[in-house]
Amino acid sequence: MTSGNLTDTTDFFLLGLSNDPELQPVLFGLFLAIYLITVVGNMIIILAIIFDSYLHTPMYFFLSNLSFVDVCFTTTTVPKMLVNIQTRSKSISHPGCLTQICFVLTFAGLENGILVMMAYDRFVAICHPLRYSAIMNPRLCGLLVLLSFFISVLDALLHTLMALRLSFCTHLEIPHYFCELAHILKLACSDVLINNILVYIVTSLLGVVPLSGILYSYTRIVSSVLKIPSTGGKYKAFSICGSHLIVVSLFYGTGFGVYLSSAGTHSSRKSAIASVMYTVVTPMMNLLSTALETKT
Repeated sequence: MTSGNLTDTTDFFLLGLSNDPELQPVLFGLFLAIYLITVVGNMIIILAIIFDSYLHTPMYFFLSNLSFVDVCFTTTTVPKMLVNIQTRSKSISHPGCLTQICFVLTFAGLENGILVMMAYDRFVAICHPLRYSAIMNPRLCGLLVLLSFFISVLDALLHTLMALRLSFCTHLEIPHYFCELAHILKLACSDVLINNILVYIVTSLLGVVPLSGILYSYTRIVSSVLKIPSTGGKYKAFSICGSHLIVVSLFYGTGFGVYLSSAGTHSSRKSAIASVMYTVVTPMMNLLSTALETKT
């Protein structure tokens, strides 16, 4: 195969989840339904939190941001897939592919950061209830979200700009329904050592460190809750954390599942199917968890 800079080529080709023509209408209807449920449901939650003064607390502030990120995260990948199915076109331009990678990394990183903030919020609420209002003030909450956004954008731009220097072979088929950084690196004909090192370093810093923070927070929370003498008090404390634990389990569980699926199988199509859980199903399940939290 020959190689050349992508200025000499045109498009990447997203192979999607299946090549079976009979499955395309089913996939279109299924993903359209999931997308509409995710977008409409999360927008209702955001509006409810905005217009209900009772919900103007740090916990619901983070929940509203999580809902917004879920809408953006899903919108980054699903509409393009729906358009490709409907038009029977698999192509995506080089700038479009890199833009999609950038947004996927941005919103995945932002969701990761918000989950850490929510864990810290639960930690302060249960372990330091008397100081909760002083610690979790609106200014701190806003700064935490802005900091997470800044770090996520910086990470996404770093990976995207590094991908710009790559040259590619003429075989530009991506066995996925959206452009993913790992698949782009596999298609490159130029040396990707620096890119891979960068991926491992950033994954360790922005993946393992936040997860460790969440685990530490919940270790302290469990320790504090077990000291509560009444059963009712323990139940109330754990109910505060229940929905957040569900969201964390979904986000990190499906994320690690996709990673293990990619590393442990030679079938890229199976990896794409596993990614559905991470990019499509998880935001919809987050909606249910957030609705449960708002109701309680």
